[in-house]
Amino acid sequence: MTESVTLAVEGTIDAAAAKRLLGEAGLQPGPEYIKHGKGALDQRLNGFNNAARFSCWLVLRDLDLDADCAPVLRHSLLPAPAPRMRLQIAVRAVETWFLADQESISSYLAVAQAKVPKDPESIPQPKRALVDLARQSRKKGIREALVPLSGTTARVGPGYAALLIEFATKYWRPAVAARRSQSLAGLREFLRAISQHGCGRR
Repeated sequence: MTESVTLAVEGTIDAAAAKRLLGEAGLQPGPEYIKHGKGALDQRLNGFNNAARFSCWLVLRDLDLDADCAPVLRHSLLPAPAPRMRLQIAVRAVETWFLADQESISSYLAVAQAKVPKDPESIPQPKRALVDLARQSRKKGIREALVPLSGTTARVGPGYAALLIEFATKYWRPAVAARRSQSLAGLREFLRAISQHGCGRR
């Protein structure tokens, strides 16, 4: 029987990445909680952790600049995780995992592969780095979707979420990206383990 994993994430892009990873590991996405921001996600963590006593949970949250490293933030947010709870911190954001697949993201954005950072986990603001790449795109549609409109305070363009969800679902190669992202590699290893041995029995 395929293991079902309940998801809790900051936003729709994170959900797309998480479901791509679950599918890769042969796991079934369960109920999905999209909290539209890390503040709302953090507030629900204790409740999610209680639920993880009875079923398998994956909570995906960006590190951003909230702590020096993922273990510090993880411990401060959830010092006593339930056996079936996985609080995964993306270093420093899910966008880092996309940038880590250099060939695919450069092709999708229509930019030279040499322009994609070689060490994405060292980038303090990967979302900004991705938007800056899109500014250099040879495709007008990519620039219009991902780059903020002139005169607005938005950090991303109007089609940002839609395009990154498409990328995560159709073109992203997690196995390749994991070579340049330790946090992604750790999550893939965890998902493979519960696919083989069951949640809470790793």
